[in-house]
Amino acid sequence: MMSVDIAAGPFAHDRSSVSRIMLHVCLALTPCTLFGLYVFGWPAINLWLLTCGSALATEAVCLRLLGQPMRRLLDGSALLTGWLLALTLPPWAPWWIAVGGSVFAIGIGKQLYGGIGQNLFNPAMLARAALLIAFPLQMTTWVLPVPLGSVDAPDFIEGLRITFGGMPLLDGVTGATPLGDLKTQLTLGHNAEEILASDFSLMSALVGSIPGSMGETSALLILLGGAWLLALRIIHWEIPLSMLLVVALLAGTAQLYNPEQHLGMLYHLSTGGLLLGALFIATDPVTSPASRLGRLIFGAGCGLLIFIIRTWGGFPEALAFAVLFMNALTPLIDRYWRPRVYGRNARGKPLAATNRINEVKRP
Repeated sequence: MMSVDIAAGPFAHDRSSVSRIMLHVCLALTPCTLFGLYVFGWPAINLWLLTCGSALATEAVCLRLLGQPMRRLLDGSALLTGWLLALTLPPWAPWWIAVGGSVFAIGIGKQLYGGIGQNLFNPAMLARAALLIAFPLQMTTWVLPVPLGSVDAPDFIEGLRITFGGMPLLDGVTGATPLGDLKTQLTLGHNAEEILASDFSLMSALVGSIPGSMGETSALLILLGGAWLLALRIIHWEIPLSMLLVVALLAGTAQLYNPEQHLGMLYHLSTGGLLLGALFIATDPVTSPASRLGRLIFGAGCGLLIFIIRTWGGFPEALAFAVLFMNALTPLIDRYWRPRVYGRNARGKPLAATNRINEVKRP
């Protein structure tokens, strides 16, 4: 007698697919990316092209070696990984940073775990953390915004020399990020309120005229892209909300406790890669929890770690380390705060069986 497996409903399909989701995320990243390429000029354009191209090339090589169909290259996951990595790198970094980071992200961070949907850690953040530990000088060399067409902006040939030829950067174009400058000034014994009054402009942080990576340029454009993904329900609201809320609460409390050593919530929310991480990186469905409560815990943990490392750690920007640490806790979070399966109660028992038991117990 032939046995037939019957699957439980529902069978509705919302027409979403991996390639569609990746496409929308890339489109949401486009405004801040274009602005970052404009602000940092030809070296940043070279870096972005190299990072994305190397990610795609590494993905193609891995697919060929593993005997998998090459059409998987078109799902957009490798492109998005390279894109996110490029947004977190120094915009004038040398070519080998871009290529090495992409190879590590795809080869080690993604394919080593079995490919798309199997990786434990966010590949882009894993690569950034590895680069930061291995090459701290190159990963902490930042430049001031020099928009395309401006007097100080390098032309196409100079951009190639900076990216591929190791052309030294002039002191006039280098500068520290707001978070790096804050940590340096506090180490020298300066007052946080004085630093805020002299070196920080909220409008500059919102618009994007500050040193940093392309993902730290315009907070407004990052918020615009994130709002679009939220409207399309491609990302969930729990991680961004809990992550930003925890950072804001901790920063505000620390400033009230000791305003001479801590800056307020607006400074922390508008600088660094916090917004990019909260809306585009920590919300990765593969490396974040599946349940609503789990996502709230995940986001809160990221926010807590970011504030701790920013305030007392050795690195001014803590996004990669916070996300990777919480990625490692995701299986544990999913174990204890698993989502309710359709047709079952919170304990995992079928609703039909539960109803029959209740009927038997009735007098």
